[in-house]
Amino acid sequence: MSLVERIERTTPAHRDRAVDGLRALALLAVPVGHWLVGGFTVDEQGALHNASPLSTLTFLAPASWVLQMLGIFFLVGGYASALSYRRRTGSTGRWLRGRVIRLGRPVLGVTAVWAGLIVVGFALGVPEDTLRTAATLVVQPLWFVGVYTVVTALTPYCVRAADAAGGWAAVPLLGFVAVVDFLRYGPLATVVPDGTGVLNLLPGWLFAYQLGAAWAVRRLGRRDAWVLLAGGALLFAVLLTVFHYPASMVGVPGEARTNAHPPSLLVLALAAAQSGAAILLRDRIAALLRRPALWAAVAVVNLSAMTVLCWHQTAMLAAAVPVSLTVGEIPGLTTAPDSLGWLLARAGWLPVFAGLLVLIARPAWRLEGPWRGATRSRRAVAGILAAAFAVFALGLA
Repeated sequence: MSLVERIERTTPAHRDRAVDGLRALALLAVPVGHWLVGGFTVDEQGALHNASPLSTLTFLAPASWVLQMLGIFFLVGGYASALSYRRRTGSTGRWLRGRVIRLGRPVLGVTAVWAGLIVVGFALGVPEDTLRTAATLVVQPLWFVGVYTVVTALTPYCVRAADAAGGWAAVPLLGFVAVVDFLRYGPLATVVPDGTGVLNLLPGWLFAYQLGAAWAVRRLGRRDAWVLLAGGALLFAVLLTVFHYPASMVGVPGEARTNAHPPSLLVLALAAAQSGAAILLRDRIAALLRRPALWAAVAVVNLSAMTVLCWHQTAMLAAAVPVSLTVGEIPGLTTAPDSLGWLLARAGWLPVFAGLLVLIARPAWRLEGPWRGATRSRRAVAGILAAAFAVFALGLA
């Protein structure tokens, strides 16, 4: 029996294939986006440095509107968590511990492994700048796990709010982000303390999660989805054209303002439009995923979700670091990302990165399950290694 047939036969009839399909789509947008904007340069000492094509290739900004799909990810996360919470058999604390462990174990694994790789790199004479560049890229997507963990802990309150107010429960979150943006960029910007934007971090990502909870409890229907799609698109256009928000959904080196970290109101507008579209397309996506081959691909991606999130930057580095140490510059990989030629060459590297990720995924996937045979002391060592890597990656060492 083939893998496709096994997956099709073992999938429960009640499985919501559309939601899994949306999650897989949003998840795959993360590595594709990072691989496209994760440029490098090599200095005279052979050290690898980060560089972004968005600094010069400004026409790429609209591509970030498509590849920035974290709104969809939080939407389906809220949907799935709300249903799981409703169906739990134990206490809320037990339910939450289970979900936190599933999120934390892969992060602990990748950071512990990279702590060892950093030590090996120093021993082999790899330039420190290269190691810091690698550490920065590896830790970059892991912020998401921390935010998602906090948001997940709020699931019981999200469900209650959704039961009481439906989709309207997300509106105060939108309003809060709008007020913070006004303080940051309005007439009071000169007297508002630096770092005020961090206040948007939790409500900004909780917005789509709350919509997902309302969708799960059937308080968000097709009419609401049309409002989200039209209203989000209109707000997005107004923020870009009237209030001059940056066009890129990810950070651009050298730019004073960013939509990414923390999320701006533009991110929420995009999340609203994407969420509305996702709800409206649910039935069509479900019908499409009745095809066994497509469903098998979606199932595999979902089963490897944390592996993809935690290790996709490692796959790109597995190509770039050896090249920087041996050859130096190769178009699309370690040359400056400042031309259309670089972009075309980088597109050719994407299958290479994907292939490397597949090779890495098999051993890395084991870190997502229970660490059988791991003693308490070994877990403690893994924790110390992970903490040491975090200190190095964040520039504290």
